[in-house]
Amino acid sequence: MFLSLTVAFLHIGCQSNKEEKNEKVTLSVTSPVVKDTVILEDYVAQIRSINHIELRAQEKGYLQKIFVDEGQFVKKGQLLFKIMPNLYEADVNRAKAEVNYAEIEYKNAKQLFDNNVVASTELAMAKAKYDKAKAELAAMNTHLQFTEIRAPFDGIIDRFHVRLGSLIDEGDLLTELSDNSKMWVYFNVPEAEYLDQMSNKSKDSLLQVDLKMANGKMFENKGVVETIEADFDNETGNIAYRATFPNPKGLLRFGETGNVVITTPLKNAVLIPQKATYEVLDKKYVFVVTKDNTVKAREVKIAAEIPHIYVIASGLKKEDKILLDGLRLVKENDKISYKFITPEKAMSSLELYAE
Repeated sequence: MFLSLTVAFLHIGCQSNKEEKNEKVTLSVTSPVVKDTVILEDYVAQIRSINHIELRAQEKGYLQKIFVDEGQFVKKGQLLFKIMPNLYEADVNRAKAEVNYAEIEYKNAKQLFDNNVVASTELAMAKAKYDKAKAELAAMNTHLQFTEIRAPFDGIIDRFHVRLGSLIDEGDLLTELSDNSKMWVYFNVPEAEYLDQMSNKSKDSLLQVDLKMANGKMFENKGVVETIEADFDNETGNIAYRATFPNPKGLLRFGETGNVVITTPLKNAVLIPQKATYEVLDKKYVFVVTKDNTVKAREVKIAAEIPHIYVIASGLKKEDKILLDGLRLVKENDKISYKFITPEKAMSSLELYAE
């Protein structure tokens, strides 16, 4: 009996000490911050040249000369490759001879016709033969010109797919040419975010975006969304955007990747630290402290997420007091002792990216 009483007193004593310890815990409480801020949304992007084409041979023959090097910047009209032209030059010379012969026949027929020696049909036939010979000469000249491959626009030469002396067939790929003066950046946007972006921008304005490169740094020039596809992808619920970025220094190249960053301004946004929330069945809650120091759970709707911060769509007002830490130490209707931390001080301890 003495042992039982001793254990009972010890248990009562431990409970008393525990209750006193809980009563002495002082928790931190703060309020939401209401201020103008911005939301940064990242989208995985693919970077493409505004003009990227394949250069292919239009005639068959041996590659006689390469005038440029891989990675070289070339100007429009600059000679890049030359296919051995001997055969085509011979065709041109033969066609020229045919033109000269047909021209002589035509002039003779014209003179005879003027003297009423031949009928008009013979003159017409001579004229047709002459025109046919000139057309064939033009075709031969075209084939000869095709032995010289020139740059159709300013750009950068890609890797060569042939080497000097290679036997090239018509249509063989020689290299690629990229115009990187401007870059097209493609990315996909979910339907809900598309609707928000379109409702926030003015009617005739273009959506301005930034580009975060693969090294984590921001590209120095801003881009604009010039094109949005007509249809949503039914499988993903996304729609494709195309932003155009000026690239005067040539830093961006065809095939790079990055992230397009869209900045959305928010007026009078209600902000709270993320650590002041907890989740139950995919819903977000905070503990609101009432006037009599009682904690009440309240669901909040999240409008957007900033690093370490939530933008609240509904559920809180500026004057509400919320539990900042110790959320696991309390439960609904508990009375607490707390110290109030100003919203500015509470936010300053976070990595706040809002402006």
